Amino acid sequence: MTIDDWTPTLGAGPLLGIAAAAILVLLFLIMYLKMHAFPALVLVSILTAFAAGIPPQLVVSTATDGFGSTLATVALLVGLGAMLGRLVEMSGGAKVLADTLISWFGEKRAPFALGVASLLFGFPIFFDAGLVVMLPVVFAVARRLGGSVLSYGLPVAGAFSVMHIYLPPHPGPVSAAAFFEANVGLVMLLGLVAALPTWYVTSYLFGRWAGRKWQLPVPSILGHADEAQEKNPPRFAVVVLVLLLPMVLIFLNTGLDTLARGGVLDEAVGQATWFQVLRTLGETPVALLITLLVAMVTLGTARGTEKSVIEKTLEGALGPVCSVILVTGAGGMFGSVLRTSGIGDALEDSLSDLGVPLILAGFIIAAVLRIAQGSATVALTTAAGLVSAGVAAADYNPVQVAAMVIAVAAGSVVASHVNDSGFWLVGRFFNMDVKTTLKTWTVLETLIGVMGFAIAWIIFALAGALG
Repeated sequence: MTIDDWTPTLGAGPLLGIAAAAILVLLFLIMYLKMHAFPALVLVSILTAFAAGIPPQLVVSTATDGFGSTLATVALLVGLGAMLGRLVEMSGGAKVLADTLISWFGEKRAPFALGVASLLFGFPIFFDAGLVVMLPVVFAVARRLGGSVLSYGLPVAGAFSVMHIYLPPHPGPVSAAAFFEANVGLVMLLGLVAALPTWYVTSYLFGRWAGRKWQLPVPSILGHADEAQEKNPPRFAVVVLVLLLPMVLIFLNTGLDTLARGGVLDEAVGQATWFQVLRTLGETPVALLITLLVAMVTLGTARGTEKSVIEKTLEGALGPVCSVILVTGAGGMFGSVLRTSGIGDALEDSLSDLGVPLILAGFIIAAVLRIAQGSATVALTTAAGLVSAGVAAADYNPVQVAAMVIAVAAGSVVASHVNDSGFWLVGRFFNMDVKTTLKTWTVLETLIGVMGFAIAWIIFALAGALG
């Protein structure tokens, strides 16, 4: 018997109760009993699987499948990203970038400059990959100027989040646009209208406030450049090109994929070997690997650094991020167990007819699914599928349909918490405990969703009024 052969027997009420109890137990173990997050997540995942009625012989395989599927992407991204970050940091490249940014924008505008750079990076790069690539620059600026790392880190993390949630070619808005048969160009335009002011208020301004409230030191996870390297740093242009390389490669993948899905490229081109090779080069792990190899030459051997020193630098990057990888994988395990338990399907049935305006229903359905099972992409695509029939039946104009995409996307980002692997990724990289992560990252993500939805609803209403 496999998990595909098993049919959940519990309804939405009991499953929601089990999910709520599991989250409370997890918070109790971590925050009050001070249990390490990794074993706590594994324990609660297994107990949740039993409580949800998953057959005993499938409990372990269900949990490990969720763990493995999360690590399949996270381990490669964090591992390669940490190596790249350590190389940028140890070569003195991060300090060069920090000094240049500060000289251009001034000390007071440094967090704003970091956030704007991340908005540009975040257009083609997915949230976790972009965050990992930008971390050495964030840490270098924070170390140079002082103050809490949150003042610099939250505007950056929030920038990648709003771009990932609201703008094509990221998978969530693209999938929702396909469900609603929305114009992708309009979705991109309205996504920018929603994303930019939302980032400024919820990530930049909130990040500055959070930095004043929680004084967190700069983590040492990426190490420090030694004096010899800082006296002979790489050129600014070289460091920028290294950091731009993964963005270009990943955009090659997402851009080609978007053109193929939109019918711009015919089917024969989409099946061609050269097309598939270019897409593979732009897959995030491959793009980071290529970037790391280029960085090893441009920031290492080309500047006279011995190969053995580079090898030790890269080796030293993996130890500190081991906890990040394992805890994030365990967070993915917990979310996967909740999804496998049938909570998403049960909620679909109970939320399908809310008796509220369709745009609000889409937001609420996506938000509830996000809170219940953790994955923003699953919440967005499920909610879009549920309300797509209503959108098709309604006499909406193209702008209203695009606004529906933004509204559902907004619901899928709210309340990132312990069943979301991204919650653990951000918390661990910024060296925050669970309580502080809930007060900062969870609040920030919720603000992003609420403000983005408000903008989408205003656009929806104006488009309807103007016909």
